[in-house]
Amino acid sequence: MLGKDGAPLVVRQRAPALRTALIATAILVGLFGVYVVYELGRYDAGYDRQAAAQQRTELEVRIEHLEKDNRELRTRLAEADTIRAGRAREQAEVARAMGELQAQVARQSQELAFYRGVVAQNANTLGVRIEQLHITAGKRPASFTVHMSLVRSGREDSAASGTLHLSLDGTYDGRPRSLDLAALSGGLVHELRYNFRYLQNFEQDLSVPLAFKPEQLVVEVQSSHHDVAPLSQTFLWTIETSQ
Repeated sequence: MLGKDGAPLVVRQRAPALRTALIATAILVGLFGVYVVYELGRYDAGYDRQAAAQQRTELEVRIEHLEKDNRELRTRLAEADTIRAGRAREQAEVARAMGELQAQVARQSQELAFYRGVVAQNANTLGVRIEQLHITAGKRPASFTVHMSLVRSGREDSAASGTLHLSLDGTYDGRPRSLDLAALSGGLVHELRYNFRYLQNFEQDLSVPLAFKPEQLVVEVQSSHHDVAPLSQTFLWTIETSQ
């Protein structure tokens, strides 16, 4: 077709674009209607949107408070762990200091025993005497260690020498029985020998039969000098804590 001036006339079809716009509008209206129906259904079922939003806010606040409490508890736990570790170090330091003090006391006790023996100038009996004796448990079952110190007594100028005999009195299957040093050492030791001028310490390991119930330890000291009477002393079988 030609226009009035003879130019070709272009005819534009607007019907498809209008139809598309109407379809899109109908879809949006339908979706809005579905949403309105959905909200009405929830409202009829008792759902309150505002109340739900308020409840969600309250829950979020509660979660925040719980997280804060959790952080505080974790901080307190870390502080408690730090304090516990510090106390453990303090206890270890105290135990070490106590061990050193106990060792120092033991050394001073030995020195005191030595000086007591030296200054005992008025003693009427020549020879040796048992200054101290204590028993500790060994690492193996029914094993023990006897710790004993001998000191000089009297005015003897030469070295003191002689033998020590140990025996353990008790009950075996309910009957009285005495075990000598050979039985307590598995036949390895029959007697102990001493030879000192002022002080000598002994540490003798003993192995007691499981069925044997010890009651007292008998220590006999025999001097190599014939004019010195033997010494016999009995100690209750008491186990002390090992140092």
